[in-house]
Amino acid sequence: MDVMNELTHQPIVKRLHWSDEEATRVFAGRLAAQPLLAQAFIELRGQLGAGKTTLVRHLLRALGVQGRVKSPTYAVVEPYELPGLDVWHFDFYRLQDPSEAADAGLRELFASPGLKLAEWPEKATGFIPLADLVIELEVMPDESRQVTLRAQTETGRALLGSNDR
Repeated sequence: MDVMNELTHQPIVKRLHWSDEEATRVFAGRLAAQPLLAQAFIELRGQLGAGKTTLVRHLLRALGVQGRVKSPTYAVVEPYELPGLDVWHFDFYRLQDPSEAADAGLRELFASPGLKLAEWPEKATGFIPLADLVIELEVMPDESRQVTLRAQTETGRALLGSNDR
């Protein structure tokens, strides 16, 4: 086995601590400023109430989305059209079987240009591509968030390297 090749493909992990929602907003603003974000796929992981949708709302606001930003829990996907950028916010929480993702035509959406954000991606395993960046949120006893960022592609590494906070 080529050790160098194995090291090249290991994900890069960074851990952050967000003391409050303002820290989430600041992180989202920095992420939104990255040009590579326009073609990224980001998975958001964490228990119910961990702040996945809150992070998406702050990110969409930082990208320029006006009006109501709602969770696509019942619709599965919520599209947003911005000047020069399409954003797809997926929430797979209600999927009973991963094949429902295929039945909904989600492969076509993932193949199209734009930013894809997916909550509960484990419920669509096998029907969605490898995420560029995985953001896992864990609620701490003091209600702060322990955040683990895992870059899985070169795009993810670039996004992770540009977000030091």
